[in-house]
Amino acid sequence: MDQAIAVVGGTGNLGAALARRWAKAGKSVIIGSRQAEKAHEAAARLGAELGVTVRSASNVDAARAADIVVVTVPFASQAGVLEEIGPVVQGKLVIDTTVPLVPPKVARVQLPPEGSAAQRAQHLLGSDVRLVSAFHNVAAHKLATDQPVDCDVLVFGDDKAARSVAVELADCAGLRGLHAGALANSAAAEALTSILIFMNKTYRIDGAGIRITGQLDFSASAD
Repeated sequence: MDQAIAVVGGTGNLGAALARRWAKAGKSVIIGSRQAEKAHEAAARLGAELGVTVRSASNVDAARAADIVVVTVPFASQAGVLEEIGPVVQGKLVIDTTVPLVPPKVARVQLPPEGSAAQRAQHLLGSDVRLVSAFHNVAAHKLATDQPVDCDVLVFGDDKAARSVAVELADCAGLRGLHAGALANSAAAEALTSILIFMNKTYRIDGAGIRITGQLDFSASAD
């Protein structure tokens, strides 16, 4: 049986798009929200659209019920949400998608004192959580469609097996997940989001993404 995936913040743009893609691919999805009723409404709509069962709950209850927890909340909400779900995700795999965008200058790189939002998340959740970061550079509005998305997903984490799960979930969402090294490396992808926002505006791009060029050898080690 597939492991259940809780999408914390699953009624937001990125969370809803990922939940839809995973549900459509046959994954067991639980949509979480601060307001359980809002999550219920989103899950009911998605289930009716796809003809599948999509569960819903508050963020905490969704995280408690799931095997894999994907956090898709704005940077301003990250600390509060992680502190809320922290007690119920110990020992679990958590995939954090947070990008440290600080309005109004979201096109300027503004990494937190910890070095990255991912490192901040690990500090808040503790060492017993298998933390991975990913999905920083993909446009949510493109993910929300059925069209192919020409974007790679760089996956960061100190646990190779945990990274592999996130890589598989990226592939399952119709993207290409790639191992990108230690959790500290997440700073590069997080910073790149601000650069992509700048480029979207400057060159009138409808959701710039990244693509790693060259012939990749997937039999190589990803340590």
